[in-house]
Amino acid sequence: MTTKIMAKTNDNVRGVSFLLLALLTISLQTVAVKWISGSYPVLQIVILRSLVALPFTLLLYRYEGKRGLPTTQRPRLEYARGLFLFLSYTTFMMGLAALPLAEISAIRNSGPLMITLLSVVILGETVGPRRWMALLVGFAGVLLIVRPGSASFNLGSIFVLISVLLYALTVMVTRKLHTTDSSATMSYYSTLVYLVGASIVAPLVILAGDMPGAHPSIAFLFRPWAMPTPVDFAIMAGLGIVWAAWMYFLARAYSLAQASVAAPFEYLGLPIDVMWGFLIWGEVPTWMTWAGAFLTIASGVYILYRERK
Repeated sequence: MTTKIMAKTNDNVRGVSFLLLALLTISLQTVAVKWISGSYPVLQIVILRSLVALPFTLLLYRYEGKRGLPTTQRPRLEYARGLFLFLSYTTFMMGLAALPLAEISAIRNSGPLMITLLSVVILGETVGPRRWMALLVGFAGVLLIVRPGSASFNLGSIFVLISVLLYALTVMVTRKLHTTDSSATMSYYSTLVYLVGASIVAPLVILAGDMPGAHPSIAFLFRPWAMPTPVDFAIMAGLGIVWAAWMYFLARAYSLAQASVAAPFEYLGLPIDVMWGFLIWGEVPTWMTWAGAFLTIASGVYILYRERK
């Protein structure tokens, strides 16, 4: 029994270590997108990133011991998941163009709240009064960060909230798919949908033309395409490799550690983003952002604790 407990403890420690690697890796993507968001349109970045990422999803598929192209018995769910991820990723990047990293990260911490709420609405799961109270506290924290109606309100925060909601929908679909499709299969189909979706939307956006003077998030969508410099091209292509590495680290984390143990450590993404924001752009979070982040994180951790019980 003691040996089993020690083995499980070691697996949890290794799993959390992989999760920290995943958080550091994906933060590089956030920094890179924010860095080049003033020069290129969001869909150009998405297309190039997807072109590079697609072969890496096949490598992950080979790593799972499979051959050929990934197949699925539930294509509609795979396409829906890919569409939700494509829209979530695109709206998130649009928010990046307008907001400090700390504020974006704080809003993204409402993810567990969105997932819990959608679990009730879509999956019919039961949530007790304590978790409902935690949800209300968490969304109060989101309001502190977003501050709708105030002079400091930024439209970019709405795009980040939309991104979080779409990601929560992705989690709902993933819960249904994980019994039949591997993580590499889901990665392949989501990347394929990214590529097709961006390729369909991009010509329409190009036809609409540039919108000078528009909000930074909107301008990021409609900005004219431009030939990347060698450095910027390397950054865009590198996003595909970063994404593949993040997927691997994340899969390893949750295959080794219990979800209830690993999940609270995802909130460490906030101090990581605060660090990058301060070091690169000199961003210092406001006390309202810190207060909202505290309420959101506290409610999220409590919900995870109740679900574990």
